[in-house]
Parts: sequence; structure tokens; C-alpha cells
Amino acid sequence: MIARRTLMPALMSALLGSLASPASAADYPARPVKMIAPFTAGSPVDVVARLLAQHLTIQLKQSVVVENRPGAGTTIGMKAASLAEPDGYTILFQSSSFVVAPAMYKNLDYDPLKSFAPVANIAWGSWVTVVPPALPVRNPQELIAHAKAHPGTLNFGFGQGTAPQLVGEWFNKTNRLEIASVPYKGGMQAITDMLGGTIQLNIGTTATLLPLIREGKIRAIAQWGRSRETDLPDVPTMIESGFPGLSLGFWVGLWAPTGTPAPIVDELNRATNAALGSPEMQAAMQRLGVAPSIGSVKDFAGFIAEEAPKWAEIVKVAGVQID
Repeated sequence: MIARRTLMPALMSALLGSLASPASAADYPARPVKMIAPFTAGSPVDVVARLLAQHLTIQLKQSVVVENRPGAGTTIGMKAASLAEPDGYTILFQSSSFVVAPAMYKNLDYDPLKSFAPVANIAWGSWVTVVPPALPVRNPQELIAHAKAHPGTLNFGFGQGTAPQLVGEWFNKTNRLEIASVPYKGGMQAITDMLGGTIQLNIGTTATLLPLIREGKIRAIAQWGRSRETDLPDVPTMIESGFPGLSLGFWVGLWAPTGTPAPIVDELNRATNAALGSPEMQAAMQRLGVAPSIGSVKDFAGFIAEEAPKWAEIVKVAGVQID
């Protein structure tokens, strides 16, 4: 397990590296900014990226353009962003895959923690575990009992190389279940197959799955956040379900290539926080089922330092590694 004390120096090094080139935030930006989002266009994370880009355009008084670079569990888009000039004109919009990838991909030829300087945390949302309505389970303990009573009959569908894959595999391994893993290019493809009857388990964002839950097409049996969601008051958390201390969720943030001047990083942080604080942005995020996360560059660096070892341990227990 990676200790936090080994991560914070790497993150602080990235922050200090941003001091390498003198620059004035007063001159930035002088042209459009490209935001690389390593996700499929139209996916839930991409929707949040485009919402942020709209409001950053207002704050920065320059166009912020989203460029989708999906593939290989988001590592293709991350590498492209890491190779960009550290001038603030190429930034990375990424999810928890930022800390998942170094642990999951054995042959990753770059280290995200060293290749990027944290800019700002953006949003937090809950994951929810869902099953078909016909499956006779209504909470994690009933799922465990059903899976043990019917080994080899359940299929877990997920987006390949994603955090939901890891937590699902972790759940499978730690409870010694025989649930088959079925990878997809994207999580919503798994939901399509769940509606068709071939997948019996999926973990996704509340924002994505809530409409289908409300329509009764799928059933929510657990939430992974610290407390119950307002939209799903009758669905227990994993903590309530016998997994004390377990709190995981969907989050996204903004990074710049290491070496980006500190004044520019600070300006991007300021603009992001201003965007997140606007009533219009907050209302739009609420409709998407996520909450804004406003804080400093240092706050975000500390958050990453706490998340990375947590996910490294989950990868280790789950035994999921990709070449």
C-alpha cells in the first residue's frame, strides 16, 4: 500500500514545478484553452466537463474547448495532456481514474502524480449498486446470500478500467463470491444488457442511473457515499450494510501539466471556484446529481494524497491489473 507520506512529496513536487517558468496571470489566457476529457462524448463525466467549460469560458473571458480522448481506461487522454506544453492552454479534466490508473495499469509509461499539477477539485457524487427488479435482493447482505446460494449465476457488468470495476471486483473477492465479470467499453452498455436480462449487477453514478431507478426498470440496493442520498432515502449505504468505514464516490477534478506557472494554476483555480459558486452552475450540477467541491490548490493536492493509497489497496485486493 502506498503511504500518504510518499505521495505528498510527489504532489508538492508537481506544485513546485509550476514555479519553473515565470508568468503573470494578468496575461492569461490570451487565446482559447483546450480541456482534454478522456471520456466518450455524451458520457456523464463528459457532460460535467462541458458544463464546467461553459462557465470557465465566462470566467476566463476566453473559449474553453472540450476535446474528448477516450480509450484504455482514460490513460490515452491523460498521456496526451501530460505531453502538452505547460502553459495553461491544455488542461486535464479527469475522474478518480487519475489515481486508479497508476495502480491498475502495469505498463503505464508515465506517472500522473508526477506529470500533473493539481488545479481544483470540481464535483463529488455517489455511486449506487443496481440489480434487475426480478432479482430477489434489496441490500448488499441479501446480494451476498443470494450469490453464495446460486454460485456462477450472476454477471457483473462494468466499463473496462474504471473505478466501478474495481469496487465491484473488490466486493466479489472480499466476500468470496462467484460473480462473473463482464467488461464493456462503457458502463451504460452494461445497463443496456441488464435491461435485456444478461447482466445482474452494476455500479454507476446516481446521476446516470436515477431515471431508470425511478421508472422501476432497475433496483438500487446500496449507496457508496458517507450518507444516504436525498433522491434515494430508502437505499442503505455500504457503511449501514455492514462495511464500516467504507465510503467511496465519484469525483472529478482539473489538472495542468507539471511545470505550468503557479500564477496560471492559481488563476485556473480561482476561475473554477468562481464557476462552481455561480447559482446557474450549482443548479445545473444538482440536476446532474453531483455536488460542487470548492477549495484551494493545496486542498486538492491533499485530497489526492488521501485517495491514491485507498485506491492502490482496492486494486491490490481486487487483483485487477491491465497490461
